[in-house]
Order: sequence, then structure tokens, then C-alpha cells
Amino acid sequence: MEPTPEQSPHHAYPDHWEADVVLRDGGTARIRPITTDDAERLVSFYEQVSDESKYYRFFAPYPRLSAKDVHRFTHHDYVDRVGLAVTIGGEFIATVRFDRINEQGRPASAPADEAEVAFLVQDAHQGRGVASALLEHIAAVARERGIVRFAAEVLPANNKMIKVFRDAGYTQQRSFEDGSVHLTLDLEPTAASLAVQRGREQRAEARSVQRLLAPGSVVVVGAGRAAGGVGRTVLRNLLGSGFTGRTYAVNRSFAAEQATVDGVPAHRSVGEIGEQVDLAIVAVPAERVPEVVADCGEHGVQGLVVLSAGYAERGAEGRERQRELVRQARSYGMRIIGPNAFGIINTSDTVRMNASLAPTSPAPGRIGLFTQSGAIGIALLSGLHRRGAGLSTFISAGNRADISGNDFLQYWFEDQDTDVALLYLESLGNPRKFTRLARRTAAVKPVVVVKGARHSGSTPPGHAVPVSRIPDATVSALMRQAGVIRVDTVTEMVDAGLLLADQPLPAGPRVAILGNSESLGLLTYDACLAEGLRPRPPRDLTTAAGPQDFRDALAEALTDQTCDAVIVTAIPWVGENGEAETGDGEVLAAALREAAATGPAKPVAVVHVEMGGLAEALAAAASTATPAGGSRTAAPDAYATGAPATPGREQGEQEPDGPAAGAPRPDASRTGTAAREGTGQDGAAGPGASGTTERGDGADEAPGQRPRTGRIPSYPAAERAVRALSEAVKYAQWRRQAAVPGKIPEFLDETIDEPGAATLIEALLGPSPDPKGRPLTHEEAAELLGRYGIDVRPAIPALDPQAAVAAAERLGYPVALKTTAPHLRHRADLGGVRLDLANESALSRAYGELTELLGTPAELRPVVQAMAPRGVDTVVRASIDAAAGAVLSFGLAGAPSELLGDVAHRLVPATDRDAAELVRSIRAAPVLFGWRGSAPADTAALEELLLRVSRLVDDHPEVVSVALEPVVVATRGLTVLGASVRLAPPPARTDLGPRRLPSY
Repeated sequence: MEPTPEQSPHHAYPDHWEADVVLRDGGTARIRPITTDDAERLVSFYEQVSDESKYYRFFAPYPRLSAKDVHRFTHHDYVDRVGLAVTIGGEFIATVRFDRINEQGRPASAPADEAEVAFLVQDAHQGRGVASALLEHIAAVARERGIVRFAAEVLPANNKMIKVFRDAGYTQQRSFEDGSVHLTLDLEPTAASLAVQRGREQRAEARSVQRLLAPGSVVVVGAGRAAGGVGRTVLRNLLGSGFTGRTYAVNRSFAAEQATVDGVPAHRSVGEIGEQVDLAIVAVPAERVPEVVADCGEHGVQGLVVLSAGYAERGAEGRERQRELVRQARSYGMRIIGPNAFGIINTSDTVRMNASLAPTSPAPGRIGLFTQSGAIGIALLSGLHRRGAGLSTFISAGNRADISGNDFLQYWFEDQDTDVALLYLESLGNPRKFTRLARRTAAVKPVVVVKGARHSGSTPPGHAVPVSRIPDATVSALMRQAGVIRVDTVTEMVDAGLLLADQPLPAGPRVAILGNSESLGLLTYDACLAEGLRPRPPRDLTTAAGPQDFRDALAEALTDQTCDAVIVTAIPWVGENGEAETGDGEVLAAALREAAATGPAKPVAVVHVEMGGLAEALAAAASTATPAGGSRTAAPDAYATGAPATPGREQGEQEPDGPAAGAPRPDASRTGTAAREGTGQDGAAGPGASGTTERGDGADEAPGQRPRTGRIPSYPAAERAVRALSEAVKYAQWRRQAAVPGKIPEFLDETIDEPGAATLIEALLGPSPDPKGRPLTHEEAAELLGRYGIDVRPAIPALDPQAAVAAAERLGYPVALKTTAPHLRHRADLGGVRLDLANESALSRAYGELTELLGTPAELRPVVQAMAPRGVDTVVRASIDAAAGAVLSFGLAGAPSELLGDVAHRLVPATDRDAAELVRSIRAAPVLFGWRGSAPADTAALEELLLRVSRLVDDHPEVVSVALEPVVVATRGLTVLGASVRLAPPPARTDLGPRRLPSY
């Protein structure tokens, strides 16, 4: 929306202030600046506000706005006078305005840094979190315009508005003056305000997903008149799943006299239904989708699942069609799954919804599954079904133009029906946010991710998201830091998901192996060693062992305090006639389950070879009780009339004022996990009670504890079982460590000059910095690094032999001579570095050899440095990726590490624990710790250096890259021999601003 000529010409319309936001109840709204074109909208809005709300706004009866008021409230300069509006369907539902004032409270211009702020929210939309979202955005606008403080006058009876200010988390002061409450808010973001903002974001986005997954009514738009087709298929699947809500079919081609389709009410438009519908499944050609969206939006539909193809996966035209679809849906307050989606499934007995193209619903279970690919979704559903695993929810998001994996992480974080989250991702629209949400979710339940399109170098078709240029290995390392279980294939994801869903987390890496095949036991033993586990020698029960022998051996292993997990290996018994007897799998499964049910809570996995019936019997739930609420196979005709099948479930549930959408906070009632975290063996309790109490006596079951299933995961190969167990071991270790977060040592503050570094950076960038940035000279980099306690050994240029000798005499022998030309830098293998030059003769000879072999001094740019104490050559780097954020990296110097990709990464800011893990997580780490009898390097000094670099990049976002190479780590101390730093205007931090939905 463009400004009119009446507005200040030198203050253009700030379109970057426009934003879509999710409100407390899960609906969406648009926030934008108010313009002169909004006069009629403002008057209409004001007419719908109650007299009481008007009184609270103006402190007096104020029935209507005068022409002067309308002009004042719609004419802004976007600097000293700013107004924002919240719109749904193009109409105002709330406004906020600030006016810059001086110390006397009168209108002013910069440099005055205080503003008076006032809100007005339409009564019908109060309680939806509108004012809270507006405060975040108007505060960000004010900070951008140099305002650091808001002042507000509020009547004492206006408790809702007082609460909005009080709960925002900003530093504030309150006083009572002249019959009103005077509030002053400092607008500098605080840890409290950021926590409040992210808490509100989580609740709102979780609620928006809940509205889609648990609707009270569903309409399938595009259900064909004849059997077959996408729409009729989804309608059939929806009815076949026993959906508990009302169901409708819509097709504009239905005859006027047609009353039903497949037994459900049939209509030619959503408007004809005559009552509000919560969710629409859209299965019409792409060119018809806009009219369907308008029909849904104008009649109160809360969300859309768009199965239609023909969007961003079809090129530029489709990409623009996809953007318009999102804009149109959000303008009505609706969120979208899709387009090009496969559908959604919710197996909860209170919902029982299969609104997808999957012909059968998965069994109820504790696994949540999100995929960006319909084909992969089909494969995963099939694989989980074959393995006997059930799901809580399934989402195939297609082009994920709106709702993404981040939204479902918000939902699963608090969902009491989900213990494990599985995600197949082909792109990360907001890696910073994903990492933050994954870390929080992983602290209470496992998050397993397969990342597709890892090496294509481009975004998959249909995914209109920012492209991150960081390597896949870095992405993997950052996921690990956040507690995400990153696996390579969907098969590995299913393997890990089964173990995590049905077994407790292991307390450590010690593994007992037992079975009736010595060879299979040895294969399992080798696989454990390859995955970094600590297996005990396999126990061979011999081929004569029967089910009772397995039971006794497993019971004994579970009670053994020297093991943390058990892998059982089994091959068919061989009868007297030499033929394999494969029919006793059910008997063996019963024996293993009996032992597991009575033993201590430790994970058990079974590796089997052609054991008939074993896998199926192990996967079967121990309980056959009908879930509360009745059978999942209720007859479809119970829902044919459009009447609600479950009394009282009208359009979802009302959200309470608590921490989550109708659910307790996860850390308050997780199924026994919190009480056992970090306490010896029980400290490895599974997230969300993923099997943690299934085999115990139930003494520590929490309210809402899921029924015990007694399932034991089985695998057809030892490597697959061990890999799944290894991931569980690493995740359990991360959980224990995450319970006590790392710290940034206080002693760093004593040796860091942050203000001095800021002043230096400002001077180096200059008043009009190049957006591409600039590299620092060696001297400039050394000065900046010195402000953070990082000393760089001086390097003196030597453009001729005489200059080299003079530099050596100044530094003192022995010295090093090396080239700094870009193509030879750090390339000792090419002869560009000469060390331990003890005198003038040796230095002159080396200088001559360099220039003779490699080029002229002007080409080589040789420098002379004093020799450093001998040690291990390492490399420390930090860089900023626009999508992922600042990343700290560490590895050994030299070609082998580069060729093998042996580099570790952590997100900035790094803690002492992150620094220690960086040093120890590379494969060549033993070189630093006394490998082959060498003296251990000073890793404490190295970890301190990593923390200093992290602080520099975190404190000053203008530092977009740092490379310290080489860093020679001796037995005592270290020496930084080379440093390069690049400065640039800081990239935008989308994760620190006010809440907003992405717009691609």
C-alpha cells in the first residue's frame, strides 16, 4: 500500500513494517502502517467499538470520531507520528499509535527519544492477544526511529491494558497521577521480554496447528459427483477413519436437488452449509482455488489443507500463484497446509481423522510424523505399519508455503499424545528458529530428522525459501548441538523412532549381547564398536537354547549393573531333520516381553534372521483394551447427517490462560521423565515417558501416563539395531548435559574491551560502509582481536632480502619466512613456508629459494615472523550465515583435515561445554591429547580462545568472518600466527524482532 502525496515525501511508506502474525487462538491477522486511504476503514472500525472501550481510550464519552480526528489518525510521517492497524479480511480490528514527545510531554521531533502510545482493540477481538502482538511491533518501529521509551496513561479500571504492559517483559515504572496510571516502558529488549515473546509465539503457533488437527467439522471442497478422484478419495478416507466431527462435501457442479454424497450433506458452496466449518480440504484445480479460499474465508473457515498442485513446483508463474494463495488465506485469518499436500491424519480417539490420500489410517501410537514429500510420506506410513508402529499425527505439507515443520515442533512440544517427533525435511525456511525450537523440544522428547536435498545446492521445486550456503556437514553439527537426532535415510529414521517410542533411554553406552548364534553376536559386537558403543563379549546361548533360556538370559542382563542396554540376537531353531523351525517366533516374543516387563527399565532391541512371527509378535501391544471413547471403527453412517458425533465439540476448544493450548506445560506432567532426569540409571528416562515405565511397576507414572504397550523393536540386521541404539545413547547423553547448561566463564569479561572494539569497528567501517564489507589488514585484525584478549604474533613484510634480515634482527632469531599470496597462503606443502631459520645466512638462502621457485617478491608477498613454540597446528573460524546465524568452527590445520572434512561446528554464542566439545569432537582429536606418547596440548588455552572468538562475533554482528590460521597449541599456551577478519554492515536478525510469519 503506497502513501499519498499528503504524506511527508521524504518518509516513504515503510512496507517492511507489514507483517502477518498468529494470534493467541491460532488465527492470523495482518499488521500494517495506517495510511490516508484508511479513513473509511477507521470510521467503520470505531463504530464497532463499545462505549466502554472508547471511554478507556479517550478518558471521556467519545461516541464518534470527528473529521479532524480521522485526519489526525490517518496522517503520519512514519517518524514522529506512527499508526499501525491490525486487519482481518481487509478491515481494522485494532489500532495503535505513538507520538514522539519531549520531557514536558509535548509533541517533539528527534533527538527526543520518548513517545506516548495508545491502543484500541475491537471488543469482539479482545482476548485474542491482539494488543500484545501490536505492542511488539510498535516497539520495534519505535526503536528503529530512535525512540527508547514509551509512556502511556491508562485508567485504573482498564485492567486488560495494564496487564498487556505489565506482562510484556520490558523494564517499566508505574505511578498514579491525576486519577490515571502512568506507565513508562523501556523498549530495549530484555531476556524477560524475549522469553515472553517466544512463549506467546509457541502457544499461538501450537494452537494454529491444533485447530487444523482437531477440527469439529470438515468440508471437502472438490468432492466429485462420481466415485474416484482426489476429492472423493479424501472424503471416503475421512469417513472410513470414523471422524468424530461433522463432515460436508462441496462441489459447485452438484445438482440443486442433490442432498448427499457418500452419505454426507452435499452443497455447491461453503456458504450454503449454513453453519461455520473449521477445516476445508481443497481438491480443485489451481485456477479455482482463489474462489474457494474466498468462499471459505468469508464464512469463517479456520484453516485449509490444499491438495491442489500447480504452484511453485511448476516454476515462476506457479510460485507467484503460491504467494497469492498465502496472502489471500492469511487476509481471512486462515493458515494453510500445502499446497500440493498429501493430507493430514490424527489418530486421537477424540478426533479419528484421516484427511489424506492414504487409504487406511495408521494405528494410534506415540509418534508424530511430518514430511515435505507425499511420496516419502507414503513410504514412511507403509514402513511404520509393517513394523507395527502407531502414529499420533501425520502431516504431509507439500510445498509448505505457510505451515512448516517449525509449527509442528511448536505443537508436538506440548502435545501429550506424542512422545517422538519424526521429520523428513527438504528445506529449512528459518534455520535459526528451527534450531531454537528443536533444542527446546528435544529437551522433553526426541526429534529425529532426515534432511533431503543435502547436496543438490538448490532448493527443491516448490520450496520458495531462502537458501543457506552452509555445508551439509555444518547443518548436521548444528542439529546435533540442538539435540536433534540426524539420520541419513528414512529407514534409519523409522529404526530410531521405533526404539525411542517404545524403550527407555539408555543410561550409558554399555551393551550386553545375547543370543543363539555366535556369528550374529559377533556381527553385533563389531557394529557396536564401529558406532562408539562399549559392548560386552557376546553371550552365546547356543542353537539349542529355547524361549525360556532367552527369557532367563535377558532377565539376568537387565539386572546387571554393568550394562545399560541389551541386544538380543535370534536365528531359527534347526530341527532334527535339519530344517529350520520358524514357527516359534510368537513363543520367543512372549518370553522376551515377559523378561522385559519384570526387569529394570533398560532398552531392549532384537536382531532376528527369518524368525517367523517374531517381529509381528514383538510389535504387538501388550494391552488389547479398547481405548476410552469407543472403537476406532465406528460405522460411517453415524456421521452422515452432519450432526456432531461427540457432544460439546463445537469448533475446537476454548484456549485457557495457561501456558499452552488446552494442555499442561510439558515439564509439569511429562510421563515420569522430569523426576528421573540425571539421576544415575534412571536419569536416562525416555522423553515423554517413551517406554520409561512400560516395564516397571508403574510407581512413577504421572497423571495422563499413556497405557503400557510392552512393544520391543526388532531389526533384520545387526547394524540397523546398533545404529538406532547408538543414536539413543548419544541423545540420552545430550539430555543429561542439557539439564545443566554450559556457561560463559566470567573471567573473560576482565580481559575483553567490548566498547573499545565497537568504537574501532565503527571507525574501520566508516560512515558509509560498503554493503559487501571489507577485509581488515593484518595490523587492523590484530588490533581488533587484541581488544578481546587474542594476541596475534606480528608478521613483518619483507619485499627484499635486506628487509627480511632487518625484520629478523628486530624479532630475534630463529624466525619463519612465509608467503602470504592468496594461492600460497598456509600451503607449506608447496614450499611457501620455511621454519627455524637460525641466522642471517639461512634466512637469505631461504629467501632466494622461495623467489626462485615460486615467483617474485611482489607476487609472493613474503613476511617474517618469530618462531612459535612447537605444538599442534589448528584452525579456528567463525562466520555468519544469513539463514543459520553465526557459526564457530574448529579443526586441525593441513590438507588431510580439509580433504576429510574433519571440522567441528557450534552455534554462537558458545558455552564452555560447547568449546570443550568442539575440541574433542573432531576425529583427529587424539593428536591433542598425547597420541602415540606425545605431550598433550594445552586444550584449556584452546577452549578459551574459542570462547573469545565466539564472544567477539556475538557481541559485534559487524564481524562477519574470522579465521585464525594456524593456531599452534603447545604444551603450555598457544600462538596465533595468522588472522583474517572481515567486517560488513550487520545482517538482519529476523529471530530477534517481533513475531511474524515468514513471507517468501
